[in-house]
Amino acid sequence: MMDNTIHQYNWLAKFFHWFTFLILIFQIPMGFILVRLDFSDLRITIENVHVIVGITVFYLTIFRLIFKFFSKSPKLMPASFVGQKLIAKLNHIFLYVALLTITTSGIFKKLFNGEKLNFFFFKVRIEDNFALADQFYNIHIISNYTLIVLISLHLLAVLFHQIFLKENILKRMTK
Repeated sequence: MMDNTIHQYNWLAKFFHWFTFLILIFQIPMGFILVRLDFSDLRITIENVHVIVGITVFYLTIFRLIFKFFSKSPKLMPASFVGQKLIAKLNHIFLYVALLTITTSGIFKKLFNGEKLNFFFFKVRIEDNFALADQFYNIHIISNYTLIVLISLHLLAVLFHQIFLKENILKRMTK
């Protein structure tokens, strides 16, 4: 029940995958909206939601990695070209790194701006350092664009397998 099979992910792996996907569909555009908003009550509200959702993504990614460490992934499909399995593994690793980089850089940007953050289980506030806050903001932006590229590559790989190789790899994450 909790183990992945040789051909398919289990329900918890699917939950982590699709819940993260759904959150990111809203979280990424919300970040782009925030950048364009002037300081106002609306911006503060959207930013607060963005932060709470970001912290949720952080925890979700940590739990997902812990789960992944203790469960085997299904076998990769036969490679259609040399290095395909390596590219797939690297893309997944970089997706996790990007998610953790985005969330931690956003967290540190807020903390170094002198804000207190609620991590659900505890609250944190550190001494402000606006130069570091700016550096973490830049990391946050770069890692966001990196994540968009990695998600796009992930989606293109699924489409490539579906359309050109006639491999229904999507069923591993849906059924």
